[in-house]
Amino acid sequence: MQIFKSVFNLLISIFLFSSFIPPHEVTNKFYSGPGFAVVELFTSEGCSSCPPADEAVGRLEGWEKNVFVLSFHVDYWNNLGWKDIFSNPAYSSRQKEYGTFFHLSNIYTPQIVINGKVEFVGSEESRLRKTIQESILETPSTEIHIKVLKETNRKIPVTVASDGNKDFRLNLALVQNYASDFVQRGENKGKTLSHFFIVREFKILSNPKGSDTFFLNMPTELRASNCTVIAFLQDSNNGHIIAATGSSIP
Repeated sequence: MQIFKSVFNLLISIFLFSSFIPPHEVTNKFYSGPGFAVVELFTSEGCSSCPPADEAVGRLEGWEKNVFVLSFHVDYWNNLGWKDIFSNPAYSSRQKEYGTFFHLSNIYTPQIVINGKVEFVGSEESRLRKTIQESILETPSTEIHIKVLKETNRKIPVTVASDGNKDFRLNLALVQNYASDFVQRGENKGKTLSHFFIVREFKILSNPKGSDTFFLNMPTELRASNCTVIAFLQDSNNGHIIAATGSSIP
Protein backbone atom coordinates (compact mmCIF):
# COMPACT_ATOMS: atom_id res chain seq x y z
CA MET A 1 0.00 0.00 0.00
CA GLN A 2 2.85 2.40 0.85
CA ILE A 3 4.45 1.77 -2.55
CA PHE A 4 1.11 2.42 -4.25
CA LYS A 5 0.70 5.78 -2.40
CA SER A 6 4.25 6.82 -3.38
CA VAL A 7 3.66 6.05 -7.04
CA PHE A 8 0.30 7.84 -6.96
CA ASN A 9 1.83 10.96 -5.37
CA LEU A 10 4.62 10.94 -7.96
CA LEU A 11 2.13 10.79 -10.85
CA ILE A 12 0.11 13.67 -9.34
CA SER A 13 3.30 15.78 -9.05
CA ILE A 14 4.25 15.09 -12.67
CA PHE A 15 0.76 16.05 -13.86
CA LEU A 16 0.71 19.30 -11.89
CA PHE A 17 4.20 20.28 -13.03
CA SER A 18 3.49 19.57 -16.71
CA SER A 19 0.20 21.54 -16.57
CA PHE A 20 1.77 24.65 -15.09
CA ILE A 21 2.72 27.41 -17.56
CA PRO A 22 4.95 30.15 -16.13
CA PRO A 23 3.34 33.60 -16.32
CA HIS A 24 6.14 35.05 -18.44
CA GLU A 25 5.47 32.49 -21.18
CA VAL A 26 1.85 33.59 -21.36
CA THR A 27 2.57 37.32 -21.51
CA ASN A 28 5.13 36.86 -24.27
CA LYS A 29 2.35 35.91 -26.69
CA PHE A 30 0.84 38.91 -28.48
CA TYR A 31 -2.92 39.47 -28.40
CA SER A 32 -4.62 42.10 -30.57
CA GLY A 33 -6.09 44.99 -28.64
CA PRO A 34 -8.95 47.40 -29.30
CA GLY A 35 -6.84 50.01 -31.04
CA PHE A 36 -5.57 50.69 -34.56
CA ALA A 37 -2.47 51.63 -36.51
CA VAL A 38 -2.46 54.08 -39.40
CA VAL A 39 0.79 53.44 -41.27
CA GLU A 40 1.83 56.20 -43.65
CA LEU A 41 4.72 55.43 -45.99
CA PHE A 42 6.31 58.29 -47.90
CA THR A 43 7.99 56.76 -50.93
CA SER A 44 8.97 57.32 -54.57
CA GLU A 45 9.80 55.31 -57.67
CA GLY A 46 12.83 57.57 -58.10
CA CYS A 47 14.38 56.49 -54.78
CA SER A 48 16.63 53.41 -54.85
CA SER A 49 16.17 52.73 -51.11
CA CYS A 50 12.36 52.80 -51.32
CA PRO A 51 11.52 49.36 -52.83
CA PRO A 52 12.38 47.44 -49.61
CA ALA A 53 10.02 49.74 -47.68
CA ASP A 54 7.27 49.22 -50.28
CA GLU A 55 7.67 45.46 -49.89
CA ALA A 56 7.67 45.73 -46.09
CA VAL A 57 4.27 47.44 -45.98
CA GLY A 58 2.97 44.99 -48.56
CA ARG A 59 3.72 42.14 -46.18
CA LEU A 60 1.42 43.72 -43.57
CA GLU A 61 -1.68 42.63 -45.49
CA GLY A 62 -3.72 40.29 -43.31
CA TRP A 63 -1.11 40.30 -40.52
CA GLU A 64 -3.15 42.16 -37.88
CA LYS A 65 -6.62 43.67 -37.69
CA ASN A 66 -7.19 47.43 -37.69
CA VAL A 67 -3.98 48.23 -39.57
CA PHE A 68 -4.55 50.85 -42.27
CA VAL A 69 -1.68 51.45 -44.69
CA LEU A 70 -1.34 54.47 -46.97
CA SER A 71 1.59 54.80 -49.37
CA PHE A 72 2.07 58.45 -50.32
CA HIS A 73 4.25 58.87 -53.42
CA VAL A 74 6.02 62.22 -53.11
CA ASP A 75 7.01 64.37 -56.09
CA TYR A 76 10.40 65.83 -55.11
CA TRP A 77 12.28 62.94 -56.75
CA ASN A 78 10.63 63.63 -60.12
CA ASN A 79 13.31 66.02 -61.37
CA LEU A 80 16.08 63.42 -61.06
CA GLY A 81 15.40 61.43 -64.22
CA TRP A 82 12.09 59.66 -63.61
CA LYS A 83 8.59 60.95 -62.91
CA ASP A 84 6.64 58.74 -60.49
CA ILE A 85 3.20 58.19 -62.04
CA PHE A 86 1.62 58.00 -58.57
CA SER A 87 3.28 61.13 -57.18
CA ASN A 88 1.42 64.19 -56.00
CA PRO A 89 2.78 67.50 -54.63
CA ALA A 90 0.08 67.42 -51.93
CA TYR A 91 1.68 64.28 -50.51
CA SER A 92 5.05 66.04 -50.30
CA SER A 93 3.33 68.86 -48.45
CA ARG A 94 1.82 66.37 -46.02
CA GLN A 95 5.26 64.93 -45.32
CA LYS A 96 6.65 68.43 -44.77
CA GLU A 97 3.96 69.05 -42.17
CA TYR A 98 5.08 65.91 -40.34
CA GLY A 99 8.62 67.23 -40.56
CA THR A 100 7.43 70.28 -38.62
CA PHE A 101 5.58 68.18 -36.04
CA PHE A 102 8.64 65.96 -35.49
CA HIS A 103 11.13 68.89 -35.60
CA LEU A 104 13.09 67.29 -38.45
CA SER A 105 15.72 69.30 -40.28
CA ASN A 106 14.94 67.47 -43.53
CA ILE A 107 12.28 65.14 -44.93
CA TYR A 108 13.39 61.91 -46.55
CA THR A 109 12.28 58.70 -48.25
CA PRO A 110 11.40 56.08 -47.35
CA GLN A 111 9.78 57.37 -44.18
CA ILE A 112 7.16 55.65 -42.03
CA VAL A 113 4.80 57.57 -39.74
CA ILE A 114 2.50 55.60 -37.42
CA ASN A 115 -0.61 57.22 -35.93
CA GLY A 116 1.06 60.58 -36.42
CA LYS A 117 3.08 59.92 -33.27
CA VAL A 118 6.32 58.23 -34.32
CA GLU A 119 8.50 58.26 -37.43
CA PHE A 120 11.44 56.18 -38.66
CA VAL A 121 13.10 54.81 -41.79
CA GLY A 122 10.52 52.86 -43.79
CA SER A 123 12.68 49.81 -44.43
CA GLU A 124 13.02 49.01 -40.68
CA GLU A 125 10.51 46.18 -40.84
CA SER A 126 11.03 44.79 -37.33
CA ARG A 127 10.51 48.25 -35.83
CA LEU A 128 7.47 48.73 -38.06
CA ARG A 129 5.79 45.59 -36.76
CA LYS A 130 6.72 46.24 -33.15
CA THR A 131 5.31 49.78 -33.28
CA ILE A 132 2.10 48.54 -34.90
CA GLN A 133 1.64 45.96 -32.15
CA GLU A 134 2.15 48.60 -29.48
CA SER A 135 -0.30 50.96 -31.20
CA ILE A 136 -3.19 48.51 -31.52
CA LEU A 137 -3.00 47.73 -27.81
CA GLU A 138 -3.98 51.34 -27.03
CA THR A 139 -7.66 52.15 -26.53
CA PRO A 140 -8.81 54.97 -28.85
CA SER A 141 -10.26 58.08 -27.20
CA THR A 142 -13.01 58.38 -29.82
CA GLU A 143 -14.49 56.53 -32.79
CA ILE A 144 -15.14 57.01 -36.48
CA HIS A 145 -17.57 55.06 -38.66
CA ILE A 146 -18.07 55.09 -42.41
CA LYS A 147 -20.48 53.65 -44.93
CA VAL A 148 -19.18 53.44 -48.48
CA LEU A 149 -21.77 53.31 -51.24
CA LYS A 150 -21.48 52.00 -54.77
CA GLU A 151 -19.60 54.17 -57.25
CA THR A 152 -21.74 56.28 -59.57
CA ASN A 153 -20.25 58.24 -62.48
CA ARG A 154 -16.77 57.69 -61.02
CA LYS A 155 -17.86 59.23 -57.69
CA ILE A 156 -17.74 57.21 -54.45
CA PRO A 157 -20.11 58.43 -51.71
CA VAL A 158 -18.73 58.02 -48.20
CA THR A 159 -20.98 58.74 -45.22
CA VAL A 160 -18.96 59.53 -42.09
CA ALA A 161 -20.04 59.57 -38.45
CA SER A 162 -17.38 60.91 -36.08
CA ASP A 163 -16.53 63.41 -33.37
CA GLY A 164 -17.37 66.92 -34.56
CA ASN A 165 -14.56 68.55 -32.56
CA LYS A 166 -13.27 71.55 -34.54
CA ASP A 167 -9.66 70.59 -33.76
CA PHE A 168 -10.04 67.19 -35.45
CA ARG A 169 -9.40 67.00 -39.18
CA LEU A 170 -11.20 64.32 -41.16
CA ASN A 171 -8.90 62.55 -43.61
CA LEU A 172 -10.40 60.49 -46.44
CA ALA A 173 -8.27 58.37 -48.76
CA LEU A 174 -8.92 56.25 -51.81
CA VAL A 175 -6.26 53.55 -51.75
CA GLN A 176 -5.29 51.29 -54.65
CA ASN A 177 -4.40 47.97 -53.10
CA TYR A 178 -1.69 46.94 -55.56
CA ALA A 179 0.11 48.05 -58.70
CA SER A 180 3.40 47.40 -60.49
CA ASP A 181 5.36 49.69 -62.77
CA PHE A 182 8.46 49.32 -64.96
CA VAL A 183 10.91 52.14 -64.29
CA GLN A 184 12.88 53.22 -67.34
CA ARG A 185 15.17 55.89 -65.89
CA GLY A 186 16.56 57.18 -62.61
CA GLU A 187 17.91 55.27 -59.63
CA ASN A 188 15.60 52.28 -60.19
CA LYS A 189 16.20 52.05 -63.95
CA GLY A 190 15.32 48.66 -65.41
CA LYS A 191 13.35 47.47 -62.38
CA THR A 192 9.71 46.47 -62.17
CA LEU A 193 8.53 47.84 -58.83
CA SER A 194 5.65 46.52 -56.76
CA HIS A 195 3.54 49.06 -54.91
CA PHE A 196 1.02 48.41 -52.16
CA PHE A 197 -1.80 50.58 -50.71
CA ILE A 198 -1.14 53.52 -53.03
CA VAL A 199 -3.02 56.69 -52.16
CA ARG A 200 -4.83 57.78 -55.34
CA GLU A 201 -6.93 60.53 -53.81
CA PHE A 202 -6.62 62.20 -50.44
CA LYS A 203 -8.92 64.78 -48.90
CA ILE A 204 -8.55 66.73 -45.67
CA LEU A 205 -11.96 67.92 -44.53
CA SER A 206 -13.70 69.57 -41.63
CA ASN A 207 -16.72 67.78 -40.22
CA PRO A 208 -18.20 70.10 -37.58
CA LYS A 209 -21.56 68.31 -37.60
CA GLY A 210 -19.90 64.96 -36.90
CA SER A 211 -21.94 63.32 -39.66
CA ASP A 212 -21.96 64.03 -43.37
CA THR A 213 -21.52 62.49 -46.81
CA PHE A 214 -18.41 63.18 -48.88
CA PHE A 215 -17.29 62.06 -52.33
CA LEU A 216 -14.06 60.51 -53.58
CA ASN A 217 -13.13 60.46 -57.27
CA MET A 218 -12.34 57.10 -58.83
CA PRO A 219 -9.57 57.31 -61.48
CA THR A 220 -10.76 56.03 -64.86
CA GLU A 221 -8.27 53.14 -65.01
CA LEU A 222 -9.21 51.75 -61.59
CA ARG A 223 -11.81 49.24 -60.53
CA ALA A 224 -13.58 49.38 -57.20
CA SER A 225 -12.55 45.79 -56.46
CA ASN A 226 -8.90 46.88 -56.29
CA CYS A 227 -9.52 49.79 -53.94
CA THR A 228 -10.19 50.56 -50.29
CA VAL A 229 -11.49 53.66 -48.55
CA ILE A 230 -9.67 54.70 -45.37
CA ALA A 231 -10.92 57.42 -43.00
CA PHE A 232 -9.25 58.81 -39.90
CA LEU A 233 -9.42 61.71 -37.49
CA GLN A 234 -6.28 63.71 -36.81
CA ASP A 235 -5.59 66.34 -34.18
CA SER A 236 -4.57 69.48 -36.06
CA ASN A 237 -2.52 70.70 -33.10
CA ASN A 238 0.03 67.88 -33.01
CA GLY A 239 -0.72 65.52 -35.90
CA HIS A 240 -1.79 62.63 -33.69
CA ILE A 241 -4.33 60.27 -35.25
CA ILE A 242 -7.05 59.46 -32.76
CA ALA A 243 -9.49 57.23 -34.67
CA ALA A 244 -9.42 55.26 -37.91
CA THR A 245 -11.43 52.84 -39.99
CA GLY A 246 -11.57 51.41 -43.50
CA SER A 247 -13.95 49.77 -45.93
CA SER A 248 -14.02 48.05 -49.29
CA ILE A 249 -16.19 49.53 -52.05
CA PRO A 250 -19.37 47.63 -52.94
